[in-house]
Amino acid sequence: MAQLPSWASKPCMLGIDEAGRGPVLGPMVYACAYCPSSYQKTLATLEYADSKTLKESKREELFEAMKADESMGWAVDVIDPRILSSLMLAKVKTNLNLISHNSAMGLISRVLNSGIFVTEVFVDTVGDAEKYEAELSKRFPGITFKVAKKADSLFPIVSAASIAAKVTRDKALKEWIIEETGQEITREFGSGYPGDPVTKEWLQKHLHNVFGFPTLVRFSWETCKSIITKNGVEVHWEAEHEMDEGKVRYGKTVLMESNAIGRHDFFVKRKLQQIVTRF
Repeated sequence: MAQLPSWASKPCMLGIDEAGRGPVLGPMVYACAYCPSSYQKTLATLEYADSKTLKESKREELFEAMKADESMGWAVDVIDPRILSSLMLAKVKTNLNLISHNSAMGLISRVLNSGIFVTEVFVDTVGDAEKYEAELSKRFPGITFKVAKKADSLFPIVSAASIAAKVTRDKALKEWIIEETGQEITREFGSGYPGDPVTKEWLQKHLHNVFGFPTLVRFSWETCKSIITKNGVEVHWEAEHEMDEGKVRYGKTVLMESNAIGRHDFFVKRKLQQIVTRF
């Protein structure tokens, strides 16, 4: 277990921001930065700013300085595009705002559980700022929350979090391991934003008409859905055929499960039975 800094028991402030919320490619990264509240004046002199306004070299320089600063701490949550897709396309869907809120609250919990005495938190808003602030205050009583638009430009501690998130995401994209081996996949995918012509061309080129896109891609984005609808192959699942009052017919045999979903003949031919264990 990492040793706590000497200021951990003093009142501390924490800022939260993200990188990669809008792109159709790669992970979304949430990050937090924290420090003693007494460090606030010094923090304001350290050139932290909204990461989008800084050159890549400057962001990396500031992130390295943050990691070396004994009066600061930071943490990140890297949300894989496969997780984003599965959550947003599940039968019970989780929207991006809720995914974002859960990530932010997870970071706060992680820092609190590590022993840092957080008394105030600044967050870049996602959705309705007042509702988000009320939700955070209810979840973490005793902490003062400020949720605001452009918080990464207003509060240096959020700017620091913004830089941590952006540098981490950029590094993740550069070092992303392409798992698909059935086709040549280039890394010339542009900015990753849906409106980028280079990104659109990359998506068109790397669509498999049965299996969809490489795992780098967020299938749940409308950009992807429209490309798949236009160019993908429609798949019909056997268990969906000939449904009649919860029954599936295979030849002359009507097969039923206790939940009224027809069994695939793969299981019938092998005499495989469903086992339910109750505790």
